[in-house]
Amino acid sequence: MLMNKGKWLLCGLWLAPALGWGQAGPLQSFPVAAVRLLDGPFREAQQTDLTYMLALNPDRLLAPYRAAAGLPPQAENYGNWENTGLDGHMGGHYLSALAYMAAATGDARVQQRLNYMLDQLELCQQKSGDGYLGGVTGGPAMWAQVKAGNIKANSFGLNDKWVPLYNLHKTFAGLRDAYAVAGSAKARTMLIKLTDWFLDLTANLTDAQLQEMMRSEHGGLNEIFADVATLTGEHKYLVLAQRFSHRAVLGPLLAGQDVLNGMHANTQIPKVIGFERVAAAGGDPAWAGAAAFFWKTVVENRTVSIGGNSVSEHFNPATNFTSMLENPQGPETCNTYNMLKLSKDLYLAGGATKYLDYYERATYNHILSSQHPGTGGFVYFTPMRPRHYRVYSQPQEGFWCCVGSGLENHGKYGELVYAHRGLQKGPQELLVNLFIPSTLTWAAQGLTLTQETTFPAEERTQLKLGLKKPRTFALSIRQPAWVPAGQLQLLVNGAPAAATAATPGYLTLTRKWRPGDVVTVALPMTTTAEYLPDHTAWVSFVHGPVVLAAVTDTTDLEGLHANGARMAHVASGPLYPIEEAPVLVSAGPDVAAGIRPVAGQPLAFTAAGLIDGDKYRKVQLVPFYQIQDARYMVYWPVTTPAGLLARKDELRRKDEARRALEARTVDQVTPGEQQPESDHGFRGEQTETGSYRDRHWRHAAGWFSYAMRNPQRAARTLRVTYSGGDKNRNFSILVNGQLLASVQMAGNPQGDFYDVDYALPEALRQASAPTALTVRFQAAPGSTAGGVYDVRLLR
Repeated sequence: MLMNKGKWLLCGLWLAPALGWGQAGPLQSFPVAAVRLLDGPFREAQQTDLTYMLALNPDRLLAPYRAAAGLPPQAENYGNWENTGLDGHMGGHYLSALAYMAAATGDARVQQRLNYMLDQLELCQQKSGDGYLGGVTGGPAMWAQVKAGNIKANSFGLNDKWVPLYNLHKTFAGLRDAYAVAGSAKARTMLIKLTDWFLDLTANLTDAQLQEMMRSEHGGLNEIFADVATLTGEHKYLVLAQRFSHRAVLGPLLAGQDVLNGMHANTQIPKVIGFERVAAAGGDPAWAGAAAFFWKTVVENRTVSIGGNSVSEHFNPATNFTSMLENPQGPETCNTYNMLKLSKDLYLAGGATKYLDYYERATYNHILSSQHPGTGGFVYFTPMRPRHYRVYSQPQEGFWCCVGSGLENHGKYGELVYAHRGLQKGPQELLVNLFIPSTLTWAAQGLTLTQETTFPAEERTQLKLGLKKPRTFALSIRQPAWVPAGQLQLLVNGAPAAATAATPGYLTLTRKWRPGDVVTVALPMTTTAEYLPDHTAWVSFVHGPVVLAAVTDTTDLEGLHANGARMAHVASGPLYPIEEAPVLVSAGPDVAAGIRPVAGQPLAFTAAGLIDGDKYRKVQLVPFYQIQDARYMVYWPVTTPAGLLARKDELRRKDEARRALEARTVDQVTPGEQQPESDHGFRGEQTETGSYRDRHWRHAAGWFSYAMRNPQRAARTLRVTYSGGDKNRNFSILVNGQLLASVQMAGNPQGDFYDVDYALPEALRQASAPTALTVRFQAAPGSTAGGVYDVRLLR
């Protein structure tokens, strides 16, 4: 037990000293090890994840660390992101995943694997001699440049490495979790050594230089440093956390300004978690307000019904969700993983149950659905496009960021099912937050609580109390936002019980509880219609906390189980026409009234009375997390009988051109967007990015280039998209070093975006021609290349 300014850390719990009589103490979550899941979909997902986790070869995950430390690897690197620039990031995630799974299950195999990883990583850290531990290829030389103040940063790179700070954050977080969740003293020592190394790395850098570094994605390093400050009680780490907080993001949030349009979503969320942790560790309390504002605008204005956000990794405009419906790259799982972390922190800080309402929704509908129940594969993007599908990783192939966070997700289900707090001289309060079958062991109170339920298949849960002796305490049951007002009912040992609402968002029973007491909670659910946040005529249906969806097709599921290719995480099968998707026709405003339960089938519904046409009239709406290996509908277009024909025509016109372009596209990159540029080998000098009218651009006073793929030598044209507002700019476009075009931008009086097609040389069509094309934009002296908004190779 470690003391720090009135706070204690014990088994991963942040505790604060008890307050005076009549004052509520702080909310505290239980250690993951105190909660065991019982049979149900969450335990099934946990066990599937465990199997996937043990299928991984730890020596292959350790190989980047050993190589960076100058030790001979004991196995070959894994492929995919693990040997193309983000080497070692999966090892950090793996530490966190093992820590949570070991605590959640008590499985000795997982604990042994965690111990092995830590022992091997300790050897790497000892070999480095200065506390450094990481898998970044060429890391020590690159960090030496940074320490000397030679900093070259962009949104996804630092000193010509792919987001090394983000990579390093995974190692930091893995060590933190191995200590805080799994109780490893060795991990604590290693974590402090690594933090001291980072403190030394940045000691002589100015605040301006640190802010320049933070242009590059860096995960939640400020969160880690704040946690280290709390667990050690040393102020220097809190100062480091404050210095390494990105002011370009923090400033607008402190002012209550939403400037998120076009920003890379998962770059920002971890920073904001850090803002909240800095405030909790003794920093400026206003930073917690900034985190709460961020949560509010993301959840209320930018989140779809399943709890996810972003399109192609970036925040779409809050007032326009068109891209969400059209793009196959829908919400990213990592984003929701991090939004759950932020929601948990904000709930424990203030107790507002709106954070639990979101936490529950996202857990059931995005996180639970993001793992294949058979193979255990993890999902990167969950498309909201009608009749599209998801792609799953394979244990020895895919090593995307969402595989790393996915490994963690399904071992964490027990972390917020329950919480507790108390008064100095009053009773303890046990809070039941989620209705997940599980057993809680509260050793300090001599209490075991067993929650038995098949919720959401049944509209109730039952809480059985095991006590060593009778004890008085408050039992508070969360009142979910989806339960109609006044309809949450409690029975104690079969008899109605009077409850109070003293704790906002909960019904509370305070009494002397006896061994064997049983509390039954009635959880009536209704089906509601939720429109997109931009209020357009697209609707999803939610039954209680569960989003309903329908299987429409099992055809053309190309790349369903991804190989190791860089873009294999994107569902690349054909985009089915949006105008051919089923349309709901409702004469009245209450479209949910047309959703009817299917007799004898729990959580199965029909929309037959709403669906236009015969083709899809018999589809069933079921929980989205039950749908795998299929094309599906989550959002449905809805119209009136009078507007049906006009609606179909509008959708057809909008989608036809997009699909035609996709059919002609051999390869495409969106300048200024992190993952597409990384996947296309971006390089450049004196180059910048930004956004205009919700589209990303890149320009350069020097040059920038992309490695584009032309595997069948089918490309005939290079299409480049410009903005009409850019003019008097001169630059060259080169392909494989040969001049393709000299560009003199004259602008467009309308200021609209426009495309220019450049015919590729005939030589590139020959059988001997290369299949990799380096497309380079080179500024003329004193001028600018771009801005460029889209680059495509077309058939």
